Amino acid sequence: MTTPPRPLRSNLQEGSSRWAVRRAQWRALGIPDEDMTKPKIAIVNSSSKLAICFSHLDGIVPALEEAIRAAGGVPFEVRTAAPSDFITSAGRDGRYILPSRDLITNDIEVAVEGAQLDGMVTLASCDKTAPAHLMAAGRLDIPTIVVGCGYQPSGDYRGEHVDIEEVFLAAGSVAAGRMSLEHLCGMADNAIRGPGVCAGLGTANTMHMACEALGMSLTGTTPVLANSPAMWDGVRRAGARIVELVTEGLRPREVLTEGAFRNAVTLMLATSASVNSIKHLQAVAHEADCPVDVPGLFAELADRVPLLCAVRPNGPHFIEDLERAGGARAVLSQLTGMLDLDVRTVDGGTLGEVLAGATVADAEVVRPADQPFGTRPTIVIVRGSLAPGGAVVKRPVDDRGARRFEGTALCYPSRDAALEGLANGEVRPGTVLVVRGLGVVGGPGMALGSAVVFALEGAGLGDSVALVTDGQMSGLVNVGTVVGEVTPEAALGGPLALVEDGDRIVIDVDRRTVDLEVPDDVLSARRDRLGAPELGPDHGWLSAYRRLVSPVPGGAVLTAPAPGRTPTPEENGP
Repeated sequence: MTTPPRPLRSNLQEGSSRWAVRRAQWRALGIPDEDMTKPKIAIVNSSSKLAICFSHLDGIVPALEEAIRAAGGVPFEVRTAAPSDFITSAGRDGRYILPSRDLITNDIEVAVEGAQLDGMVTLASCDKTAPAHLMAAGRLDIPTIVVGCGYQPSGDYRGEHVDIEEVFLAAGSVAAGRMSLEHLCGMADNAIRGPGVCAGLGTANTMHMACEALGMSLTGTTPVLANSPAMWDGVRRAGARIVELVTEGLRPREVLTEGAFRNAVTLMLATSASVNSIKHLQAVAHEADCPVDVPGLFAELADRVPLLCAVRPNGPHFIEDLERAGGARAVLSQLTGMLDLDVRTVDGGTLGEVLAGATVADAEVVRPADQPFGTRPTIVIVRGSLAPGGAVVKRPVDDRGARRFEGTALCYPSRDAALEGLANGEVRPGTVLVVRGLGVVGGPGMALGSAVVFALEGAGLGDSVALVTDGQMSGLVNVGTVVGEVTPEAALGGPLALVEDGDRIVIDVDRRTVDLEVPDDVLSARRDRLGAPELGPDHGWLSAYRRLVSPVPGGAVLTAPAPGRTPTPEENGP
């Protein structure tokens, strides 16, 4: 007996008004009558000509459409916002970057849920697109495959390798007078030789690999060089497989389980991935209605997972080396004793089944679990009197720099004020630079503090000055002692708001603590005179985001708080 075909939600009742007007629209688009009842697949294209990260996505769509049609589906391209950290960060001190993730998620919901399409293939590129696509998959719970569309080829300048990370870092040296503007321009002009995301293990490649570890991308497809034969093969495979997924009915919430998130966190720790993966994975779990504490998983697994990769900016190897060694699949195959191998994947089998036969082409790039680069965690969740709800520290693979930093606070209300203070010579060795008002509410939108980190490094203060902020860091930041995403943030009355110049702050990475050494009665008196923070104009997208965003440990997702109610400090922590 044959199984009857699974009913498609896109097939509206024949003769109804919605069916009739949809038919009129689609027939006018040239869709033949015989295609009207086939599986209808959204191609989610976060494309833009503003940034090289996205410049090749429009060219991918035709090949994907062809593969979907050949498999018996009908493709529909839909567009979303396409933020680039290096382009979109120019406005409002980078405050649009994190909120763009949730904007993309809602874009997808409006287009795909509104049209009642049957499945999605999403084209992931720069940092916020992959988590947004995963969030939309979890929310809509229709068959979905995320396609990582690749990293950009790097260049060379004056006989030395140069990529976007090195340009980002070098700008701090120019500001400090340690590099000429001409040299910086030469680096910038040669750093990128083609389309794709940053060519290091920043947030983009991190989240592409996280998609594979979660089972939401086809196994063996990340990381990948943009426009390479391997990328095109992955695109065509995804087009064929998504139609099968719709027929089979495998939904994201069957894939995005607690075991899948545990696997993803294990991969993040084993590769010293971007710290931004913490809040992004938590946001995905929220949308998928999966009751998992991602920051808690990072804290729990930090000392158990060996470091198997040292890819730039964390170590000597390039992202190309990781791809040649076997990519995320190779790393996962070295971690099988620590993974939940029974979780399902969009490939159709379990993780254990799809990892069977995986090989590591270069055991120096992807090391065996018993021969790691190190056992000291590079992604560390810290807590203490300055961050009762938690904060995150990223340590270099080689563990250079102090694991304990004790110094006196120097406070600034914004990134630009801190940069000005540094340029004016106000920042001295032994300082703990406190930059606040950058959180999801205070920003609003969690402004980027990376420019301060690189300015400190460029000024030769990277190892002698620490930074503590409620803002976020670029996934490429991996220098000095930096405590980011302090929770509760200053704008919600967290202890960070109470710090004054000269206060003693102690950061102890080994003990996982960050403490403000000021008596409680003094802090209480400061709180009494603090007053409400200035939160900026009450209009526009960032204002709406500020009113709806949840605390960072919850993924910084959009929720609906009770009118007039401010979260308590306890609610801002896990």
